[in-house]
Amino acid sequence: MKRIPKATNTVEDILPEYDFSKGVRGKYAKALRENGYTIRVYHADGTFTEKRVLAQRTILLEPDVAEYFPDSKSVNRALRTLLSILPEKRKTEIRRGPATGQSISEKRAG
Repeated sequence: MKRIPKATNTVEDILPEYDFSKGVRGKYAKALRENGYTIRVYHADGTFTEKRVLAQRTILLEPDVAEYFPDSKSVNRALRTLLSILPEKRKTEIRRGPATGQSISEKRAG
């Protein structure tokens, strides 16, 4: 984990018109963690670069799979349909094993 350098500002650097007395630490942290955010860096030539920081619950689809789903709603609908046909017991058993790509139920069978 990278260390974040401490701020070099001192009390003398803060102007009197800056009022942080009503500030709330981490006010937007939960929303940023859940929804993700975009970092945009502007360059001197007028261009910019963007980096999308994904939320913790974000799942990326491979490009060939993403072709079939125009939005999150369609992905969720397809997954709910798949879940509805799985037996209740299997829902808890279908987890991926470490690094093999086989599901745990496949390992038991083979």
